[in-house]
Amino acid sequence: LRSALFPASLQLARIQTDSVVEMLREFYPDLCFEIVAMSTTGDKILDTALSKIGEKSLFTKDFITCLYTMLAYCITYLLLVSVLHAKYSSKLYTSKFVIGTSSLRRAAQLKKKFPQLEFRDIRGNLNTRLKKLDEKEDFSAIILAAAGLKRMGWENRIGQGALAVEVRAKDQETLNMVSALHDGETVLCCIAERAFMKRLEGGCSVPVAVNTMLKDGQLYLTGAVYSLDGSDSLKETMQTSVNYPQRNEDGPNDDVQHVGITAKNVPGQAQEAAENLGIEVASLLLSKGAKHILRVARQLNDAC
Repeated sequence: LRSALFPASLQLARIQTDSVVEMLREFYPDLCFEIVAMSTTGDKILDTALSKIGEKSLFTKDFITCLYTMLAYCITYLLLVSVLHAKYSSKLYTSKFVIGTSSLRRAAQLKKKFPQLEFRDIRGNLNTRLKKLDEKEDFSAIILAAAGLKRMGWENRIGQGALAVEVRAKDQETLNMVSALHDGETVLCCIAERAFMKRLEGGCSVPVAVNTMLKDGQLYLTGAVYSLDGSDSLKETMQTSVNYPQRNEDGPNDDVQHVGITAKNVPGQAQEAAENLGIEVASLLLSKGAKHILRVARQLNDAC
């Protein structure tokens, strides 16, 4: 029996967990999988902007406790162990007047390009946010990830994300099992992006943005930091080769984690190159003044 957890209040989370379990059942038809709903701290605090809560891992730490206490074998959420193919990484923005988003990152980017827009915080799952848009006059539009709407079957409302499966680091049996689900290209993109965010200490409380693209064996990463009003920003793009062959035999570094991701079926050299790319772009931004921009952004956010 293998238990998979998902946030109890999120219909999208259940759909995503079902899709992962369905794929696992195709690979392991003799195993029995149990899906369990669980509420998290982030699900319970809906009256406060994420950037104001001042706490990391709001949507994951309760799940991780269950992993450590052996109450579950794996967790499914949007991006750490098994990374599935990412869908619709680009977001569609509107030039309406009042825009709803809980992301400082997205608001800062839009403020830079459209300073006349007004942004208001909006919390809740997809169902709740769309209901607020439909039934209230508070928002002209809201910013959502197209991937979530697609998975919910609401393509007509589109106007993210890589799925991740997290397991215990020393649970080799489950690690080997979920490795069958890896999408190699998405793994490398996620490693680079997470390395970039880690180097900048990015989170919900600072406007840090990153985007990756893999083409012809080259991994491209564009990273940026913004002031809260979008008036000040830094943006850089770098690339690296990730065109390394996969070894047929197990090597000494097969279980090495790169920013929390263990990908046994992705060449280790490629993973290392992706991680270094993220670190290098972040370091370049820091050398050009990103630390000051982010420090001011944190101070202003805390003061609001």
